[in-house]
Amino acid sequence: MAQSFSTANPRASTMPAHAPTQAYDQEILDIADYVHNYKIDSEVALDTSRYILLDTIGCGLEALRFPQCTALLGPIVEGTTVPNGTTVPGTPYQLDPVNGAFNIGAMIRWLDYNDCWLAAEWGHPSDNLGAILAVADWIARTNRAGGKLGNGKIPTIRDVLEAMIKAHEIQGCLALENSYNKVGLDHVVLVKVASTAVVSKLLGLTETQTRDAVTQAWVDGQSLRTYRHTPNTMSRKSWAAGDACQRAVNLALKVLKGQAGVPTVLSAPVWGFYDVLFKGKKFDFQRPYGSYVMENVLFKVSYPAEFHSQTAIEAAQKVYATLQSMGKSAKDIKEITNRTHEACIRIIDKQFKAMDNFADRDHCVQYMVATMLAFNRLEATDYTDGGEAATSPLIEDLRKRIKCVEDPQFTADYHDPSKRTISNALTVTLNDGTVLDEVVVEAPLGHRLRRDEAKPEIMKKFQRHLSHHYEQGKIDDLVNLSTDASKLDSTEVDTYMDLFRQKEMKW
Repeated sequence: MAQSFSTANPRASTMPAHAPTQAYDQEILDIADYVHNYKIDSEVALDTSRYILLDTIGCGLEALRFPQCTALLGPIVEGTTVPNGTTVPGTPYQLDPVNGAFNIGAMIRWLDYNDCWLAAEWGHPSDNLGAILAVADWIARTNRAGGKLGNGKIPTIRDVLEAMIKAHEIQGCLALENSYNKVGLDHVVLVKVASTAVVSKLLGLTETQTRDAVTQAWVDGQSLRTYRHTPNTMSRKSWAAGDACQRAVNLALKVLKGQAGVPTVLSAPVWGFYDVLFKGKKFDFQRPYGSYVMENVLFKVSYPAEFHSQTAIEAAQKVYATLQSMGKSAKDIKEITNRTHEACIRIIDKQFKAMDNFADRDHCVQYMVATMLAFNRLEATDYTDGGEAATSPLIEDLRKRIKCVEDPQFTADYHDPSKRTISNALTVTLNDGTVLDEVVVEAPLGHRLRRDEAKPEIMKKFQRHLSHHYEQGKIDDLVNLSTDASKLDSTEVDTYMDLFRQKEMKW
């Protein structure tokens, strides 16, 4: 599928000609052109982005229940409040936009429960909302007080939705044919690039300045994936996206203050990104930038779990029901074979690896499947040290009996643009020799093929996450606003963000 063509449809730029000492890499030109000149007119993308907005904020609010997350939030210097600063949902914090982007980005990503994009590279495009909301809120408050950020406009939620669609598209299209994890880089590099591009537009940078900002995002130091893998799996994976959002806003503001770009940051021999960090290989592109990614993005609806495991957990829930109907339980299981796709094996197959912490458990398909089979549930609290699941001898024994094997067709379907399924199939053998019928789940709830089925569940998830923070009347108001497209789109960003503000930290 990979082809060598521009990632943007030919369009005449509205900006005056710019004559740097050398031409920008085409990949940089395409991103800036798309951000500044592409008109979002896909109703499917806009409808999806509204659900992504509420789901993502809900995931951030849910993360406030975990002390490891809240310990990282707030101002750098305790007690600092920034006039007209970014507000952080569910908290009283009012911060500068750089730290605000970290706070919101870290909350969003903490529980691995927001949306997902799976291709040659995976990632969570709604991570970009950390930067988008922080900057849009700061702009709105500053301009309401007489400022002139972003040409003096007070952004609305429609502006946020369009920025989200474009950030999703940039991150997702760069991921379709290009694997950053195979060269040891973490996918948050794409959050940084996409966020830099769209917040540059929100801030009122010219198309040329957006090019410059995007080049700075590529030249900036890139995160290694080591914090996601044995033997170094740890909580940085939960705030890595917040770090990327923070860096994106910081870089865009530096360009706003006059810093130039690095035109051949990707292609420069010896010193460019391709030669230094991508083994000399240029990016491949499957399609031009449009609204494809938002239209096809995956919601995490049912389980707070790494996405490659979602269908395995759903299959396990079905197996649990079968065992119950037979008068049996997880204690009667001798072994399980999980027929799966290559990415699942590469990322979360940890059959015999010791579970050292939260980050290990929520990235181990065996642990997640075993928890569902034992307790008929999988919740974020099931990953915590000392919890019922984490200390269960049954789960520790059962996960070592779950073997993953690759099905090449599942892997092919995973990469097929017309399918993008994330299939898992469980075959359970009992202690008495009985082999249960294989349970296959190809597309998880939240996949494009099951989107209508997922929408009511997304709303239930949103309300559940709100319930820990707000009275029922407030929850009803937020749900009604979130489901009224016209009213939501026209709401100014600072007004919307104030709806989630709390007078004090309750966690």
